[in-house]
Amino acid sequence: MGKTEKVIRINENDNVAVALAPLKKGESLPSPSGGTVLTAEDDIPGGHKIALADIERGDRIIKYGLPIGAASARIRRGSHVHTHNVRTLLSETPEYHYHPAAERDWTYAGEIPEISGFRRRDGRIGIRNEIWIIPTVGCVNKTAETLAQWADREYGGKVVDGVSAWTHPYGCSQMGGDHETTKTILADLAKHPNAGGVLILSLGCENNTIGGFKEALGSYAEDTGRIAFLVTQECEDEIACGKALLAALAARAGNARRSPAKLSELVVGLKCGGSDGFSGITANALTGRLCDTLCGMGASAILTEVPEMFGAEQMLMDRCETRELFDKTVDLIVNFKEYYRAHNQVVYENPSPGNKAGGITTLEDKSCGCVQKGGTAPVRGVYRYGERIVPGKGGVLLLEGPGNDMVSTTAMTAAGAHLILFTTGRGTPLGAPVPTVKISSNTALSEKKKNWIDFDAGALFDAGMEALCSDLLELIIDVASGRKKTRNELNGYREIAIFKNGITL
Repeated sequence: MGKTEKVIRINENDNVAVALAPLKKGESLPSPSGGTVLTAEDDIPGGHKIALADIERGDRIIKYGLPIGAASARIRRGSHVHTHNVRTLLSETPEYHYHPAAERDWTYAGEIPEISGFRRRDGRIGIRNEIWIIPTVGCVNKTAETLAQWADREYGGKVVDGVSAWTHPYGCSQMGGDHETTKTILADLAKHPNAGGVLILSLGCENNTIGGFKEALGSYAEDTGRIAFLVTQECEDEIACGKALLAALAARAGNARRSPAKLSELVVGLKCGGSDGFSGITANALTGRLCDTLCGMGASAILTEVPEMFGAEQMLMDRCETRELFDKTVDLIVNFKEYYRAHNQVVYENPSPGNKAGGITTLEDKSCGCVQKGGTAPVRGVYRYGERIVPGKGGVLLLEGPGNDMVSTTAMTAAGAHLILFTTGRGTPLGAPVPTVKISSNTALSEKKKNWIDFDAGALFDAGMEALCSDLLELIIDVASGRKKTRNELNGYREIAIFKNGITL
């Protein structure tokens, strides 16, 4: 990665560079590709692309060493390269081929640090000891919130780490797949090891009955000390009944104590939202380096946002350890494209207006930057939406899910992520039920939104990759061990959203 004062060429094969600061038309600067001085032909905002050579109409635009689109008009050297002169190359029905990457030794060479967690009945660790209230149906959302607010005042930060209610609008008026999806995701949350106690709150007449929900919970439904059930239609005073159940859950959960655990037991979710032109260069690149480090230690990293793999999916397929995983990854991509087509939508209706304002031009541009946070470690698992991952495999695990921030962070939480690394260039306060570490792609965002951002990846150019990766790893260990809380936890910015495909009755 070559760097000058104002522009950066990410890969030696790139025919565009990224402006690290706004460029004025007529401004001259050293060319990162060598040769003659590069003169800006337009005003170019920071995070946006500048052509390093003349690019003919139809020629590919290369960034990250990969095609991110094609020129829709002739582009002169030094010109602004963006939506006005670039088109997508995405195809609805591409062909995929398995070319497995060369095997490498991913074992971490140093001493693997320990974390401190709560050992649960099923053998997994939790990094928080909280009480979660899970409504089976949206009709009891306000009851759940009222109970959570009371219990958090009574027990939060004293007996347990906190009490939260995961409200949603579903659990009734749904059919078929959507009904099963709602039940599965809510049951996955009830099984999450960060919850030392769970209150399942029902109305009593919804489709998502307590009986059906217990079937989704399986053996977890019998863990009566950890999971309690309340059908509000059967209780004269649901608030009083709820308080009594929460008091019992808090008393039991309060007996849990942290003990040493292996960092290899950690499951980390990877997410980006509100991305900009720096995301793939700083925050996602840094997260990718950390991902490789964690995977080398034996930890697992979940990568989702399938639509934001479009255009970069082949590189993920080549990292699959087996042909079976490659086939599953192809199905993952193809099925999501079928979902788009079934709703008469094109697969490339992305990036968002905020992404474009930040310098991201096409979905390929966004995807190639997005997958950077998955590093280069091998893909060792492919999971459908609602499936819980099998911990202990290490490596990158692909999870079916959309790019939507709330839906994808919920999907990773339900799959078993203990915490989520969330990179952002534009900024967002959103958080998952689990600790959500916000990593800014630029220092300006970190300084402006200190109440949102936990870590500044914009310092990468000054501090260097290795030093910053070490600092981020230290933060992750502190968060996992309960020594630090993330901004989303401190702010109470935690919520869920469930994927919906069909009709509402």
